[in-house]
Amino acid sequence: MTVSISGAMTDAVTPHGSRITWAAVDTWVVAKRHLLHLVRRPDELLGTLMIPVMAVAMFGFVFGEAFGVAMDVPGAEYREFLLPGLFALTMAFGIGNTTISIAEDVRGGVLDRMRSLPMSPVAMLAGRALADMILAVVELTILLALGTLFGWQAHLGIGAVIAALGLLVLLRMAFSWVGILLGLLVSGPEAAMKYFALVFPLAMVADTIVPTDLMPGWLALPAEWNPLSSTVIATRELFGNTAAPATTWVGEHALTMAVLWPVAIIAVCLPLAMARLRRLGR
Repeated sequence: MTVSISGAMTDAVTPHGSRITWAAVDTWVVAKRHLLHLVRRPDELLGTLMIPVMAVAMFGFVFGEAFGVAMDVPGAEYREFLLPGLFALTMAFGIGNTTISIAEDVRGGVLDRMRSLPMSPVAMLAGRALADMILAVVELTILLALGTLFGWQAHLGIGAVIAALGLLVLLRMAFSWVGILLGLLVSGPEAAMKYFALVFPLAMVADTIVPTDLMPGWLALPAEWNPLSSTVIATRELFGNTAAPATTWVGEHALTMAVLWPVAIIAVCLPLAMARLRRLGR
């Protein structure tokens, strides 16, 4: 028996473990496939990893001084405010690669071939989410290194840093399942690229680049309740970075909301994605 068909969802329990164990093995096999796909296309991998680098360079230095003036803070202090926002933006922008990858697998018949194998149905999609989590850790490592190089630092110790990174990876997991669902719904990779444009309003109408109190009143409310804002505010607190004073209920409970928002998104998107997977080809 090979690993690729080891996740048979039968009533019997194999000598090597339960159905849950086999589902976990299948999830890793699918995740490894996505990761190897990136490794074998170094230009695609480089393009993915360049996003956080360009974000730090553009917003930290090209526009940083101007935003710092608008916030009445020095450029260095603004960059300390900015970096947690860029961490969250990188997690959000990953939705594009996820959506396109799933759409390509649908069009290329990859998911149909997986469905013909005795493997866990949830592993076909969870493997992509796991690959996204691993890539997110790599991206965050790059951003942390760049931020440290440019003068950013965390002030509250390793435990708080791990908690902040955990919130960011949880956010990436939520957006991964949104991307998986969209990839199953769109007509193809070309359409997926167009839908990616919808991420920009979500990413910018949030407490990421500038605080919400500098936005027009009609934008402030949706920005405050944006899941990205909760994660950004919570990570700023955990890193001990510069932050605007919380003046709303959601801002005062950012840490709680940074957990509840991603969990709610996953709870909605995961079953919808599984239902859509079952309907493919009908």
